[in-house]
Amino acid sequence: MRKFLVVLDDSRECLNAMRFAAMRAAHTGGGVSILSIIAPEEFNHWIGVGDIMREESRERIQAHFEVFAKWMRDRQGIDPELIIREGDAVPEIIAQIKADPEIGVLVLGAGTDKKGPGPLVTQLSRSAGSLPVPITIVPGDLSKEKLEAIT
Repeated sequence: MRKFLVVLDDSRECLNAMRFAAMRAAHTGGGVSILSIIAPEEFNHWIGVGDIMREESRERIQAHFEVFAKWMRDRQGIDPELIIREGDAVPEIIAQIKADPEIGVLVLGAGTDKKGPGPLVTQLSRSAGSLPVPITIVPGDLSKEKLEAIT
């Protein structure tokens, strides 16, 4: 089964990337893998404090994931999987793609502010030619109706 890999973060554009991946998966008989990455600098504290912070991050990610997962199950009939990795975002995304041969497309949401499309879109676009899967970049301000029409 072909899977769409989506990165879960706190960005506004993440929502459209999730919607797009779920709708495409539902229309093509695919699946969705949701990847959340915990940055290593979040835990540069004493060992005990770092462990507590790591666990709190995982709980926050799980709660955030459940919101998207419920919508995907209820609206699209897709049961997504959650993957949590620790490290720098771009290398971890690439490592996940290489680790799971069923991943067929990386779906990213593009930011809409004047700073540009966002750090992941910018960094991964530069190396798009050497990635083992295509990247779909979903505009962050695309309406639900437009997303439904193009998926």
